[in-house]
Amino acid sequence: MQMNGSSVSEFILLGLSSSQEIQFLFFAIFLLVYVAIIVGNLLIVISVIFDNHLHSPMYILLAKLSFFDLCFSSVATPKVIADFLRMHKTISFWGCMAQMFFMHFFGGGEMSLLIAMAIDRYVAICKPLHYKNIMNYRVLIVFLLLSWAIGFIHTTSQMAFTVGLPFCGPNVVDNIFCDLPLVIKLSCTETYILELLVIADSGLLSLVCFILLLISYIIMLVTIWQYSSSASSKAVSTLSAHITVVTLFFGPVIVIYAFPFYSYSMDKFLSVFYSIITPLLNPIIYTLRNQEMKAAIKRLCSQHIGPWLTY
Repeated sequence: MQMNGSSVSEFILLGLSSSQEIQFLFFAIFLLVYVAIIVGNLLIVISVIFDNHLHSPMYILLAKLSFFDLCFSSVATPKVIADFLRMHKTISFWGCMAQMFFMHFFGGGEMSLLIAMAIDRYVAICKPLHYKNIMNYRVLIVFLLLSWAIGFIHTTSQMAFTVGLPFCGPNVVDNIFCDLPLVIKLSCTETYILELLVIADSGLLSLVCFILLLISYIIMLVTIWQYSSSASSKAVSTLSAHITVVTLFFGPVIVIYAFPFYSYSMDKFLSVFYSIITPLLNPIIYTLRNQEMKAAIKRLCSQHIGPWLTY
């Protein structure tokens, strides 16, 4: 018996497939993707920390984004990978609550961080002469602290009510991890108000942020038309990377959480995309399109890995 009066002590996760052969295939794919997420994002974080050339607001924010991606993907992915080898996929009541808490914590933090990165690019492109004065380290620290604070407020505003819900019957979650709308639907009490809170807090908030970010990027693209062709090319390359990451992050989240309590067969695959694929694509998009980051990673590897190989 749970402290909130629930008789459910665990939840059953249906996963992606009931075929054992397909689950072995998913195990191999997800394991490779997760290793790539860890290696790719760690390279970015370590490069920014140890390379003096990258000690600027843009790269510090990028390192923080990679750190959030590391944490976000590690909340559920290790268990998801292990569950592909199990016939019966279960998670404890409090394990499920912890999964949802930390996924929304790091997800909310990443959302605010993407907005901070857009502000940084806006100042760099639209007010280049005042960039160093506006984007000083005090402002940068405020952005970093706000990302933690917003992530915490975002998750506690929903989880504070979810933890207290009574679960006394169905306990099957049709996903690979505990997803807030799916778990709320299993409660044996009226959840209409909480459903509206989830739609407003996760769905509409994501939609509004996405629209504002797109508007800011359009303003920046219009502004760089006044630059020389070389400057415009570099700015467009940077902005296109940001726009791609923002679209990949917000797109699936908006679809899932703006209409979370309607049954869509694609939601499970969208959940896989934003929780596992997006953290992999972020380092690929930024590193492959950024010469300074690629140069820093090469210097890091030559300084710390090269001597071991020669030895």
